[in-house]
Amino acid sequence: MSRHYLDHASTTTLRPAARDAVIGWLGATGTDPGRMHAEALTARVAVEEAREQVAGLLGARSREVVFTSGATEAIATACLGVAERGRGQVVPAIEHSAVREAAAKAGPVTTIGVDRVGRVDVAALVDAIDPDTALVHVQWGNHEVGTVQPVAEVVAACRERGVLVHVDAAQAAGHVAIDFGALGADLLSVSAHKLGGPPGIGALLVRRGLRIAPLLLGGDQERARRAGMENVPAIAGFGAAAAELTGTGRLGAEAAEQRRLTDRVLGATGSLDGVEAYGDAGAGRLPHLVCLGVTGIEPQAVLLGLDRAGIAAHSGSACSTESLEPSPVLEAMGVDAHRSLRISVGWDSTDADIDALLGALPEVIAGLRALRSAP
Repeated sequence: MSRHYLDHASTTTLRPAARDAVIGWLGATGTDPGRMHAEALTARVAVEEAREQVAGLLGARSREVVFTSGATEAIATACLGVAERGRGQVVPAIEHSAVREAAAKAGPVTTIGVDRVGRVDVAALVDAIDPDTALVHVQWGNHEVGTVQPVAEVVAACRERGVLVHVDAAQAAGHVAIDFGALGADLLSVSAHKLGGPPGIGALLVRRGLRIAPLLLGGDQERARRAGMENVPAIAGFGAAAAELTGTGRLGAEAAEQRRLTDRVLGATGSLDGVEAYGDAGAGRLPHLVCLGVTGIEPQAVLLGLDRAGIAAHSGSACSTESLEPSPVLEAMGVDAHRSLRISVGWDSTDADIDALLGALPEVIAGLRALRSAP
């Protein structure tokens, strides 16, 4: 049986160019960029080239890019690095758990509600800012339902009030155009494995002139903003993936194809009994993912049924199989937080993947409902 991977929002396929870049540095001699010998200087050049490539994809200056182990570390650095500016943080209820939990670790959190499609109430967010607010958070696009947030409006309001703002762009980077400089945000976090780079590497963009306390201490790497020897193979892979998406219309073409595929899912599942789309089903969602509510059936059963049919998908906002809690995102939206199915495509997804899903899903749902109604 052929397999069809439709969980790209969790982690997407490694791009060949990124794989080649990683392999090229694995096993290389002297890959500590902080030394003065020729081998180390070669590694330093690779790191700085990758920094420029990532900056180019995200519309940033290269010096604004701080490499981290991923978006989770980048987010923690943003949340905990602003302590001297105040204790409070403002967090929309649909933010990723990495944001919600790191912000709570830093101090008091004011949680802001969203509407039924998962879009933040900007007026409520602005009203929550007070003299003790250190940081305001806003996603670029939601990791579970795909709804795009009014990022520019939030950033402008925060700048007007002199409050720092952090944008979690982990789900959006590589799928929509991002211009950090034009946006005017203070901090922005991304993860390479969401856009075709290797796992274990990400970045925090830090606006030029802004100083925040480092999360990791012990060395002067990353211009004293993140201690620890740089992961040169992963950084090179991240840079290669970013370079592939920069210029020549590659990002726009991939996004258009991903939207076409996810539109097929929305169009075909809209007529299924007890199935509804969550989030913004139109242009106000990220192109590569859709979230469906499936009435009356536990999500684990749907996922197992699809898996037996050769299809990998995801349910809820949990980042691991250990969590069976209802989705905070869907709870905040006021929809069924226990029964959802997230379908997400990537740069190498095809119509065959969607055909397999659309063939299997009605059968899986019908079979599970028959079991429920059996005497």
